[in-house]
Amino acid sequence: MISARDKLIAHTVLLVGALVALYPLWSIFSLSISETKSIEKSELKFLGIYFGNYVEAWNRGAFNQALFSSLFVTISVVLVTLLCSVLAGYALALTKVPFSRTILLLLLFGLVMPYEGIVISLYEMMDALNILNSYWALILPQIALSIPFSVFWLRTFFTTVPKTILESSTLDGANRWQSLRYILIPLAKSAIGTLATLLFLFTWNEFLLALVLVPSNSSAQTVPLSLSFFAGNRRNSEPPVTAAAAGMVALPILLAYVFLQRRLIRGIISGAIKE
Repeated sequence: MISARDKLIAHTVLLVGALVALYPLWSIFSLSISETKSIEKSELKFLGIYFGNYVEAWNRGAFNQALFSSLFVTISVVLVTLLCSVLAGYALALTKVPFSRTILLLLLFGLVMPYEGIVISLYEMMDALNILNSYWALILPQIALSIPFSVFWLRTFFTTVPKTILESSTLDGANRWQSLRYILIPLAKSAIGTLATLLFLFTWNEFLLALVLVPSNSSAQTVPLSLSFFAGNRRNSEPPVTAAAAGMVALPILLAYVFLQRRLIRGIISGAIKE
């Protein structure tokens, strides 16, 4: 039984941690709504809050194309990675795959190797394939870098599924594809949803690959890279405008987390307590 004193200490620590985490967001937002002398203030207020910096940042930075690029790249990476990882995780967990231990060892290397060490090789590979400065240069490497983690994640879940369930489906006449589609995937919805959320967060926030692989194609640049170029431009040196641009870039990922946080936390907790 947890005492009232322990609850008070725990809630105090959590409150302090939440304040520390939220302070940077609040400081950026408060800066972004501060009035800028160089911007026309007429009709730029809503409910008493000044949004002129957001309008100015949107007009200057042309973030509409960057948002589309980030959305297209992120959705492509998440869908393809999930498809490959579900099949690979199922095969490595519940079927006899030749050299499965070797495959897992190679995936482990891909999991622990920092991609900063291979980004130059990726640049040369994309250049040799003549797909540099294109969506392919962003999508293909991020799929490859996401698969090791995703395969281990889903393989771990599939190994916890009782074998009696699969044996019962086999006795009922289901083949492997039917067992995967109608039994395992519904059981793994929480794990797949959590993995999809993590992949979405990682891919949306990716900066280094975009900087190296699409440096000169503005139509394929993602929002983190566009924000970096926008903030580094001397003409856009007003801190409130830069803060507004940062807020617009962070808004989609914040909304995604707000709507998916319960699924994310539930999936992580359920994976941690499985035996």
